[in-house]
Amino acid sequence: MIMNNRTLIINELNRLFEDARCELNYNKDYELLLSVMLSAQTTDKSVNLVTKDLYSKYDTLEKLDSLSVDEISNYIRRIGFFNTKSKNFKNIVSEIKKIGYVPNDRNYLESLPGVGRKTTSVVLSQLYNEPNFAVDTHVFRVSKRLGITTKNDDLLKTEKKLKKFFNKDEWNRVNSQLVLFGRYNCTSKSPKCNECNLKSICKYKKGIN
Repeated sequence: MIMNNRTLIINELNRLFEDARCELNYNKDYELLLSVMLSAQTTDKSVNLVTKDLYSKYDTLEKLDSLSVDEISNYIRRIGFFNTKSKNFKNIVSEIKKIGYVPNDRNYLESLPGVGRKTTSVVLSQLYNEPNFAVDTHVFRVSKRLGITTKNDDLLKTEKKLKKFFNKDEWNRVNSQLVLFGRYNCTSKSPKCNECNLKSICKYKKGIN
């Protein structure tokens, strides 16, 4: 049963998002880290809008580090929690500038302000192709609806169950696909159930979740 459901899910995700990728715009490793941090509780589209001019004008760590917290706030004030994120942005830049790059080091990255497990997983999978499952709000919701997890599972348990359900060499691709699936198809409100081929296993469709 699990194997059949897994194949069904993968086939549908491949049909919808064959070339799934992170939708945050970045040209440098630290830009990705900063943008993922900024994307918490806001959309990638909003982050791209506020960072476009910021990254273009201040195109090195040294230039970014020259900005004050208030100056950073002026750039990102259109996104949620911009005051806290401005402080985190400043501190992350100062720390990364000391070594000059974003390392493949989970412990180091999670020690940075505003950088938790999800952000680190996204960064390591995108920059270093490290197999990971970053559980954002979309992945959290969709995994329950598809019966991979239960309503009582927290973020960490959700991550563990997803890693067990899918093969390790599928994690990064499926993770990106689930994010997009939750963002554009299996939305929180008014999901596009009639266009989905996963109705037979969907708990939401059956009124369970």
